[in-house]
Amino acid sequence: MIYTDVQLKEKILRLMDSFENEIVEFKEAKSNYSFNEIGKYFSALSNEANLRGTHEAWLIFGISDKREICGTEYRKQGGLQNLKKEIVGGTNERLTFMEIYEIMIQKYRIVAFKIPPAIRGIPTTWHGAAYAREHESISPLPMNKVDLIRSSNNRLCSAHYWKSDCRL
Repeated sequence: MIYTDVQLKEKILRLMDSFENEIVEFKEAKSNYSFNEIGKYFSALSNEANLRGTHEAWLIFGISDKREICGTEYRKQGGLQNLKKEIVGGTNERLTFMEIYEIMIQKYRIVAFKIPPAIRGIPTTWHGAAYAREHESISPLPMNKVDLIRSSNNRLCSAHYWKSDCRL
């Protein structure tokens, strides 16, 4: 699903109400943010989305830990959509963001990265390492979670990322 501006604003506000969990991460990212950290979050959020049977995870810049919309200047001068190509170089299976959105909420610029779940049976890696969420931080993907992603009991079909008509 590609979100309209109205749908995305509603989605972000709902995510803010429930705040961070294993498939949602908010960062202030006032002016810049480490590309390597984005890659680690991509891996962790993708793996967690797979484990929870969801079709998307979110990394959102411009929202503080206090649930305040503060805005971000991250790549405001351009190159934001290039991240789709850049992230492919560090992930396995050539996964990348499903969408990268720029939206204004309360006169503040928000950047929302929509992340696909890991492909069935294959944990998403960043530069060869698979990551997971552990409370509010990122950690190496534990073997029990690797086993769950690799198991045939996973609820997502392997084509979910590429086809919208996936049957569960």
